[in-house]
Amino acid sequence: MRQALRVGHLRQRLRLSPSYSVFFLRCNSAFAFAGAHRRSVMNYYQPSKNRDYIPLADHALIGNLRTAALVSIDGSIESYCVPNFDSPSVFARILDKDKGGHFSIMPTVPFTVKQNYLPSSNVLQTKFMNELGVASITDFLPRPSSSASATKPLLPWLIRRVECIRGTMPLMMQCAPAFNYAQDTHSTEIVPDTSIPPLDLQPGTPTQNHQNKVVFTSSSGFVLDLRYISESTLDAACVPSIELGTLDLTSKGHKGLAAYSAIQLSEGQAVTFVLRTPPEHEAPMTASATRTGTKAELERKLTLLGPLGVKPRTVHDPFLTKELLHSLLTITNRYWYEWIRQSTYTGSWKEAVHRSALALKLLIYEPTGAVVASPTFSLPEFIGGTRNWDYRASWIRDSSFTLYALIRLGFTQEANAYMEFIFERLRHKNPDGSLQIMYTIHGGKDLEEIELLHLDGHKGSKPVRIGNGAADHVQLDIYGELMDCIYLGQKFGKPLSYDDWVLVRELVDYVVANYKEPDLSIWEVRNKKRHFTYSKIMLWVAIDRGLRLADKRSLPCPNRARWLAARDELYEEIMNKAWNREGQFFGQSYEDTDVLDSAVLIMPLVFFMHGSDPRFISSLKQILKSPERGGLTSNNLVYRYDVTKSEDGVGGEEGTFCLCTLWCVEALTRAGEYDKALLARSVSMFEDFLMYLNHVGLCTEEISDAGEALGNAVQGFTHVTLISAAYNLSRTLEKVKRHD
Repeated sequence: MRQALRVGHLRQRLRLSPSYSVFFLRCNSAFAFAGAHRRSVMNYYQPSKNRDYIPLADHALIGNLRTAALVSIDGSIESYCVPNFDSPSVFARILDKDKGGHFSIMPTVPFTVKQNYLPSSNVLQTKFMNELGVASITDFLPRPSSSASATKPLLPWLIRRVECIRGTMPLMMQCAPAFNYAQDTHSTEIVPDTSIPPLDLQPGTPTQNHQNKVVFTSSSGFVLDLRYISESTLDAACVPSIELGTLDLTSKGHKGLAAYSAIQLSEGQAVTFVLRTPPEHEAPMTASATRTGTKAELERKLTLLGPLGVKPRTVHDPFLTKELLHSLLTITNRYWYEWIRQSTYTGSWKEAVHRSALALKLLIYEPTGAVVASPTFSLPEFIGGTRNWDYRASWIRDSSFTLYALIRLGFTQEANAYMEFIFERLRHKNPDGSLQIMYTIHGGKDLEEIELLHLDGHKGSKPVRIGNGAADHVQLDIYGELMDCIYLGQKFGKPLSYDDWVLVRELVDYVVANYKEPDLSIWEVRNKKRHFTYSKIMLWVAIDRGLRLADKRSLPCPNRARWLAARDELYEEIMNKAWNREGQFFGQSYEDTDVLDSAVLIMPLVFFMHGSDPRFISSLKQILKSPERGGLTSNNLVYRYDVTKSEDGVGGEEGTFCLCTLWCVEALTRAGEYDKALLARSVSMFEDFLMYLNHVGLCTEEISDAGEALGNAVQGFTHVTLISAAYNLSRTLEKVKRHD
């Protein structure tokens, strides 16, 4: 319920019973400023027993290159899969507000909120404010420093540090896991925490009793534990007392007890919660490992050994101390800062480009080099619709574009790692020589699509799906994206070996043998195969890049003549069969030349056709028309195609596609080299698009007519094309400026 709140209401404290489930509704509050004839509207959050869904745009992402967590603007972990991107969820409140599972830390009084990343980092800070106090939450998944990653383990912890900055702030912590997509039951126990050294216990805590922690054990045997460290950051402040209790949320559909703690913090007090998967039983450190060494080594040993007489611990399960937690925050923040400072980008819109790069880095699964399309699953492309897909897999198309963007910014290490992942797939390709369009992040081929009917879906958008039924689709365009990525990698990354060139050669031979076949193409239609124009363009790209590689590296190419003939024949075929002579635009497919598809905007981006070509300019101008006038552009945002004219076998509606909008920006840029009006339109469209980035600079897959974020978040494809559009637009503007 929306209501007006006066400032004086903030003085009212809410006394909550332990069983009170604290949630919030967003409220608008208008304040009249004295001496000014204007009103300023601010967003407040008001305590309520039933918290509704938070808009998709009101989330940020944290991660550790194994998995990632979505954090809502009001301090709740809304989506978190453990231990990997594609593992079952333990928190999925974003898909079911009642029983999906959450880990929330929120004030119990009305508050305003600000959320931001620390500079040049993926460490997230959320500030809760009212006139009585300010509290800050710092969220991160720890990363070892780049130089120490080979010697220090990556701790699979989710760390949430809460600190009162000013005044006082009452908060409620709730940790309510819902294991295995909210399908498994679990037990909840409060037990002594033996990972806290006795000297670090809260004042007044008997050493023999220890500090408590919460252990959650699912029916399938998966275990999480929740620990904490409380401290004071000011000499005058005492260490806050924390009590853990259990909370029954079964009335909302939960299958086990949650944990809670009612916290009253004053200025200078802090508490850090650590949620983790406890390590397997490991042998303690040997005596030989305790010998003297450098200062850093001694500090590390103290973390492992603890006080005299206390059983030593392993590097994967160190003593939990405030010094360790401070070190993890510093090292993680430094890791992200040192990574992004390697960027070679010097153009305009640098802040948006670097935030996109940091977002893309979070999508990389470090053990294999695979790149997920998105760390989330089944978020709707249209509220209440059925277009809800699981993107926690590595699409060859999306990954190739991602590596293209990172290479452009100078991040070649990621490109080399992904190339190794891809070449491993090439070594084990299908018997007919083809590749799957997507693989699991571990390189597997099984991505069975399952509908989770017990989950309500975001704002009732059903069904919730895991896995992806498109994994066995024939989408021939992937060979073009992959070959373009390999070609670019040769310019800036690790050179191809002869054996790898043979694999590439076989891939091009497969393309030449199959370029006349129909497919399901980039939009993954689920009815009939067609000769999609986009796929034909990318097949041309695959052959073209193979020829360029052979020429530039002087590599043996026994089928060069066949490749050349196929490339030229395919070009002529596209120009004849995809061209709608009456409408003067390239159609979606040979069969449906009357259907406009923004995927054809890729033409100048992959050098199939120059942006100034009259046929392309005519197609571009048709796309730029509003849907009412036969185009695909609304409010400077671009749709994929008209779903009422193109039957894709899915049904339902969708919003404008961020990828297509940014492709349009880049297409206008290419055409704008020779037409300043189009270049100005490119700048306008790009600047407009940047307004749809959320409060921390992230973007989803789609945007509704009303400007609402839709689809999976964070969407890699969107940030890839943002980087590419900014890179080429900035370069073109500089080029035009020099010539003026």
